[in-house]
Amino acid sequence: MSEMITADLVDLDLSAETKEAAARALAERMVAEGRVTDLDGFLADVAAREAQMPTGLDGGIGIPHCRSAHVTEPTLAFGRSAAGIDFGAPDGPADLIFLIAAPAGADDAHLTILSSLARQLMNTTFTDALRAAPDARTAAALIRGDADGTDTGAAGSAGASGAAEGAGSADGASENTAASPGAASVGAAAGSTTAPSTASATPSTASATASSADAGGSPERPFRIVAVTSCPTGIAHTYMAAESLENAGRDAGVEVVVEPQGSAGFTRLDPAVIAAADGVIFAHDVPVREKDRFAGKPTVDVGVKAGINRPGALIAEVREKAARGETTSGTATAPVERSGDATEGYGTKLRKWLMSGVSYMVPFVAAGGLLIALGFAIGGYKINKAPSVMDHFLWTQADSWAALLFQIGGVAFAFLVPVLAGYIAYGMADRPGLVPGFVGGSISLTINAGFLGGLAAGLIAGGVVMAIQKVTIPAALRGIMPVVVIPLISSAIVGFLMFVVIGKPIASAQKAMTDWLNGLTGSNAILLGALLGLMMCFDLGGPVNKVAYTFATAGIAVSDPSDSAMKIMAAVMAAGMVPPLAMALATTVRGKLFNATERENGKAAWVLGASFISEGAIPFAAADPLRVIPSSMVGGAITGALSMAFGATLRAPHGGIFVVPLIGNPFLYLVAVAAGVCVTAALVVVLKSTRRQAPGGTPDGTDGTGGTPSETRQPVAA
Repeated sequence: MSEMITADLVDLDLSAETKEAAARALAERMVAEGRVTDLDGFLADVAAREAQMPTGLDGGIGIPHCRSAHVTEPTLAFGRSAAGIDFGAPDGPADLIFLIAAPAGADDAHLTILSSLARQLMNTTFTDALRAAPDARTAAALIRGDADGTDTGAAGSAGASGAAEGAGSADGASENTAASPGAASVGAAAGSTTAPSTASATPSTASATASSADAGGSPERPFRIVAVTSCPTGIAHTYMAAESLENAGRDAGVEVVVEPQGSAGFTRLDPAVIAAADGVIFAHDVPVREKDRFAGKPTVDVGVKAGINRPGALIAEVREKAARGETTSGTATAPVERSGDATEGYGTKLRKWLMSGVSYMVPFVAAGGLLIALGFAIGGYKINKAPSVMDHFLWTQADSWAALLFQIGGVAFAFLVPVLAGYIAYGMADRPGLVPGFVGGSISLTINAGFLGGLAAGLIAGGVVMAIQKVTIPAALRGIMPVVVIPLISSAIVGFLMFVVIGKPIASAQKAMTDWLNGLTGSNAILLGALLGLMMCFDLGGPVNKVAYTFATAGIAVSDPSDSAMKIMAAVMAAGMVPPLAMALATTVRGKLFNATERENGKAAWVLGASFISEGAIPFAAADPLRVIPSSMVGGAITGALSMAFGATLRAPHGGIFVVPLIGNPFLYLVAVAAGVCVTAALVVVLKSTRRQAPGGTPDGTDGTGGTPSETRQPVAA
């Protein structure tokens, strides 16, 4: 096992002004050391990880990181910036930047060392020593944890091997007892990070005073909390949050036992420890594994960054919930389904709630829409007048099968608005929001309030349940609250508001919007198509894309959609196919402008684009957003406008070229798609060709054969 960081991987005078430039400068050092085989491919992976969540932390720290197939061995590069670089931290720019590179198949011992570094970044003694390091050799030695503080191979290897040995043991001393930067080393800490159920389960009791009697504890013992931390990559934030919560627990006189669910696997907390806990903290950005183990306890559920930035507030919050007797059912929720951190703005929370409903609604749209479209394709446009298959079904008659498909699709479509409303409420208030949400959504259909009514019903249901949950309830009633009291009261309130107060105005607004869409002709329809095309290509499957898609599917989510609604659906699907198909075309006609990874992604993008999966262009957008995204938006706008101008219609909400037989004016529809693809591909090629010429190479720094210089110098890891 070679040294994870050396003096050659340290830049104490990092002059980059942006996080992208900083990552590139540090990654170039990794390439020079043979740790990274494809610079652009690796940076694309770093950018994709950064797009998930900013990697800046309080205290002037930036930790860009990723797992990548272009990394040959786990590696750290460290940069120190005098001016500071914005990595999205709440307290401002970062002056200490750690670029963490892990191979796609990194072994547990290596990942243990990386996770130990993440924990040590919570140690101010460690970070202060790095800020004061006089040279690169000293900084590298501090990060490795060399006892003598010098950059020697023997010491570095000893630190690494010691960490690897410690990875299999849970008997190492806690890293929080370090008295010096050397003792608080990556190697010394590694032993405690892979066995959280034991090493983390023995917090210092010296500071855990006999308080907390008012919040679920007792005079004889402190308040006890179990916590789970996790992040998308499972390398950095997972362990930083664990360290931060443990430190805050000691300061507050609370026992905190953490289960970090990282990339190197995780060790489950002892069931006895969980049973004895007075409260639970989930600080996660990916679903908690085996979450039902923690059911029935007061729970705080937040993103992983909240665990790093405000652990004391989380501990106080779970103690308050315990004092009120609040419990949770333990249902697993993804980040989009949670109300979010307390520090998030209302707009961010609202977007998450709405996306929760949309994400659950889309499968019903796809299944129901395709079934209905197939029914029309087999049985003709009058199939919606067919009698019920319960009364008339002939096994040998095509029209009977067409009617069956149409009627099954109609049943699936009938769930759209209730599911949308129910899961918006679920995103706000968890499982107690489901009943009033579904009830409100069904009432919306009953009073013809449609899609808009479903949105309103979901938000109202979630708000009502959240308000009820804040009321202090006698202990005798807590057991029946989630099963009887909350569903009863919330459904009654939501039903009253939908039937009597706001239902009629929303139904009128829904009718007005439908009439407006039906009246769109000529230039107005073309402009709407262009706008929807821009939205579909702006964030490639993100919130803006989903707004346009949901707008289109809402129009066809009825048994007899209008011609205008089907034109809008056609324009949206056509525009959504443009970005991945255009990237595939660009990598085919001018492959030398793209690195080897992008050319491979281009092959897959043909299928993804043809299937109407806009996310197929994300790797290209992440690597070069300033060229790819604007080009995609131009092509998408052209396709959307042409589709509307040609009068193409679509009853199916998904399927790409595979539902072309179900499209009205299919030839002109494909012409519209082809036009947008060609325009986007041409713009990308032109923009990439005219960017700054790299010394001795093609415009993107390739070697003239399509590969980057690093690909010709270094072997690709198996």
